Amino acid sequence: MILYDKDPFSALEAKTQAQQLSFAPITFHTARTLRDLGILSALDTAGSTGLNASQIAEQTGVSEYGVKVLLDMALSAFIVTWQQPNYVIANLGHYLTNDKMTEANMDFTADVCYSAMQHLTESIVKGQPAGLKELGDWPTIYEGLSTLPAKAKESWFKFDHFYSDRSFPILLKKIFADKPKRLFDIGGNTGKWALECCKYDNDVEVTIIDLPQQIEMALVNAEKQGFSGRILGHPTNMLDASSSLPKGADVWWMSQFLDCFSPMEILSILRRVRAAMASDAKVYILELFWDIQKYEAAAHSLNATSLYFTCLANGNSRFYRSDDFLEIVKEAGFEVKEQTNNIGLGHTLLELCPA
Repeated sequence: MILYDKDPFSALEAKTQAQQLSFAPITFHTARTLRDLGILSALDTAGSTGLNASQIAEQTGVSEYGVKVLLDMALSAFIVTWQQPNYVIANLGHYLTNDKMTEANMDFTADVCYSAMQHLTESIVKGQPAGLKELGDWPTIYEGLSTLPAKAKESWFKFDHFYSDRSFPILLKKIFADKPKRLFDIGGNTGKWALECCKYDNDVEVTIIDLPQQIEMALVNAEKQGFSGRILGHPTNMLDASSSLPKGADVWWMSQFLDCFSPMEILSILRRVRAAMASDAKVYILELFWDIQKYEAAAHSLNATSLYFTCLANGNSRFYRSDDFLEIVKEAGFEVKEQTNNIGLGHTLLELCPA
């Protein structure tokens, strides 16, 4: 469990960290530019011998000036090392070049979050996603997902699917142990989970409960893969407390969905599920809790992504501390029958039953 109960820096170290933080946006763009221009890839191929600026310029087509000014900043960021006259890729540079998680996180930050974050103060003060105007004119990002600018849309879905998809094999085995016939997927988005369910079990029928725009995308994807008869849609806005939920599911499924809402909104949603579900139905919630992560880097990533919710998504949601979330679950009339941590890349699966 991540505690953050000790200050890791001496006074001098803290002052150094403060300077690094002050120039962090420049460091970020340096790393991304080195990656996108192929400079890190060239150094990665060269291995421990490295390359000098002239060789890198020749291989990448970047001017020698550009190579040097970028890589000298990369020295300060420990992305490369200096073995005169050569630059040599360091471990950090290797992961910036080859690690798919880093790629998904960096592209999401650059293409979705970066410009919007200049409006973070306004978002906090107003409780609204003030940065969303950098991408489009919607009340929340969810209404605009299907029409985001192309690069932002690509990076958003790559980021979202990178984390959820790696949990699927474990989750499918768990959810289908009792052979459910009907599954309601609340917040089904593009239908990725619904499609995996239909591929895993030949008899299950999945109803996606989401905004009309998301249902439209999901049903197109279902038709393309031959599951239009088994993947259905129930368009609704879960923020509307008066909206009705369908009945008859054996399993109610919410994956990385409730983190998109404020505590009171989560409470409203869970109470409506509690009222609509059959007495023998199961409720599963798949979430990421920053305090349950095995690695500090994971907690760091989740807390940073919470500010995406603040500034872009809706202005009032986040990745929650597990204790805070479980209090809402209890208040909604559920108890946790089983909690499984560290699934895939740090997910927690909650199986709920009526209290």
